[in-house]
Amino acid sequence: MPWFGWVAVAAAVLAATAVVLALANRRAIREQGTPLWHPAASARSTPPVATETADATQPLVAFVANPTKPGVAALRDAVRRECVNRHLPEPLWLETTVDDPGVGQTREAIDAGAQVVVAIGGDGTVRAVAEGLAGSCVPMGMIPQGTGNLLARNLDLPLGDTDALLRIALTGTDRRIDVGWLTVLRDESEDDAHDGGGPLRRAPDARTPDAEPADSSSADGGLPDGALPDGGLPVEGSPDPIPTCGDRPARDHIFLVIAGLGFDAAMVADADEDLKARVGWIAYFVAGIKHLHAHRMRLQVSLDDSPWYNVRLRSLLIGNCGKLPGGITLLPDAVLDDGWLDIGAIDTRVGLVGWGQLFGEVALQRFGVRSRLPNKAGKIDHARAKEMRVRARDPQQIQVDGDIIGSAYEIAARVEALALTVRVDGGV
Repeated sequence: MPWFGWVAVAAAVLAATAVVLALANRRAIREQGTPLWHPAASARSTPPVATETADATQPLVAFVANPTKPGVAALRDAVRRECVNRHLPEPLWLETTVDDPGVGQTREAIDAGAQVVVAIGGDGTVRAVAEGLAGSCVPMGMIPQGTGNLLARNLDLPLGDTDALLRIALTGTDRRIDVGWLTVLRDESEDDAHDGGGPLRRAPDARTPDAEPADSSSADGGLPDGALPDGGLPVEGSPDPIPTCGDRPARDHIFLVIAGLGFDAAMVADADEDLKARVGWIAYFVAGIKHLHAHRMRLQVSLDDSPWYNVRLRSLLIGNCGKLPGGITLLPDAVLDDGWLDIGAIDTRVGLVGWGQLFGEVALQRFGVRSRLPNKAGKIDHARAKEMRVRARDPQQIQVDGDIIGSAYEIAARVEALALTVRVDGGV
């Protein structure tokens, strides 16, 4: 064989040996777990970073956030990271405005296909998102950032634990709850329509003098319910049907916890915003001190199909649930999903003595103790209804879940059973 033939054979043997060694080396590298980069990446100084990919079958989540709350910008980054970690699509982030506190943004999210909408903000933001979701099957999550955080307290959400709140919002258990609707039927702008300065009609035997001494008692009693110790004086006639405009009555306001008029609304209206930022819900109690000696309201109340009754009260509460900050329970029988409004009629007489007795009675309610003593100087009576109407001699400030919506002569309230789905603890 010529010399070049031997050279060709040797070259072939060397080439075959190189291929065998290369294959063996590649197999060894794989077995040891050493990464094999793509040839196109060989010029990089570091290996490429693996990225999470969203699962198209996972639900789209929308966040409706109040940008004025501290820490919301940082929370947005945390939201995105958590969605990526859970292989969720890029979340929608919609911010509230002065003109739209969240209702429009929520409906925009639903139109975009969101299957969960999370409210980030105070009680006003939660109410707005709930209004946009009421009647739908889309659940609402909450990351409370306010002073009261009323609904979150009543749902036993872990206030202050952002990681846990975000987990519950994304993977928690769905629970259907009732919502309340308060309708302003006559407000201050309709003063000229009232004869004698207010819409009340006198009962034939009602003793309603024009002036009331600060510590005087009244013949008018509590609400007309069999469970209440005192009965009001009936007024001739029953309420007219509530006027409607479209699907819902005009000037309708949702509430999830408690709406009210009287002392509680005045306390909310006068709470100092700077003090709220420093000491939280305690600012409401500071504001309430100046209203301890205010005159009692003269109201007429109708529950469901009852006639009108005259009552004199410090405050009238209409509740969907009853837990407040500081461990206070105003409406101990209120349940979020029972299809009822729970009414609390608060009255005090004899100055600070009455208020002291009232605070004691409220404190005992938390432990399931009810005082049945007659002729109390301070008391809170309870009733239940599906609907109610209230008329006032003078315009009264109205609050819904801690937001003042104006002053009114006449309001109506009703419950919409199981109209809202919320996310509660129980997810993984």
